[in-house]
Amino acid sequence: MSQRQVIHGFHAIVSRLRHHPGSIQVIYLDETRRDRRAKDLIKSAEDKGVRLVLAEGARIEEMARGKSQGVVALADPIQLAKDLDAVLEELAEPALLLVLDGVTDPHNLGACLRSADAFGVHAVIAPKDRSAGLSAVAIKAASGAADSVPYLTVTNLARTLRELKDRDMLIVGTDDEAAGTVADADFSGAVALVLGAEGAGMRRLTREHCDLLVRIPMFGQVESLNVSVATGVCLYEARRQRGVAG
Repeated sequence: MSQRQVIHGFHAIVSRLRHHPGSIQVIYLDETRRDRRAKDLIKSAEDKGVRLVLAEGARIEEMARGKSQGVVALADPIQLAKDLDAVLEELAEPALLLVLDGVTDPHNLGACLRSADAFGVHAVIAPKDRSAGLSAVAIKAASGAADSVPYLTVTNLARTLRELKDRDMLIVGTDDEAAGTVADADFSGAVALVLGAEGAGMRRLTREHCDLLVRIPMFGQVESLNVSVATGVCLYEARRQRGVAG
């Protein structure tokens, strides 16, 4: 098992308690908190048999290295799926994957994971060397989605995209200069949606492996959307085409 994780924020810790309580070593809660949220967390920890310690707020902030909402947990990292094969072999519907190329901001990664969970993405894929990684900040921003959506890092993203194409999966990339819009893509079958970082976009080699490039129609003064916002827009269209019941 790799080094323990520091998880902070109520949403992230409550989600870990709900889905993987055995991974939590200990929860530290600000001893001055007497609100309903804190009381619910204490009860949930007791119900799950997880150790909870009341501690000074300053100590918790130091552990979290940032805004913690007065609660922090030390936990073993979890892995929802070891690899893409493990994800795909369990699917009862055509795969919907999200590929993030060059997203290095942990807040953006967390928000993308949150949208992935909301719209039923089966896994999020990112390169090992140009991605934010599941840090405490990303996990907090994901508001629990880091415990429900597999996040897979790969050594060679281009090779992974080729492997997906060999599986008859459509690779749809986003590009502000694309001729067609996201609504022109067919998301009814197995699809991998690729988004790059805001500004830089996808790398050239990643773009070359896309079967189709699409853009999000813009009607205001801004030229582009934050990658996490763009992810939500594109995934909504994908889920709309598949039907809400999917």
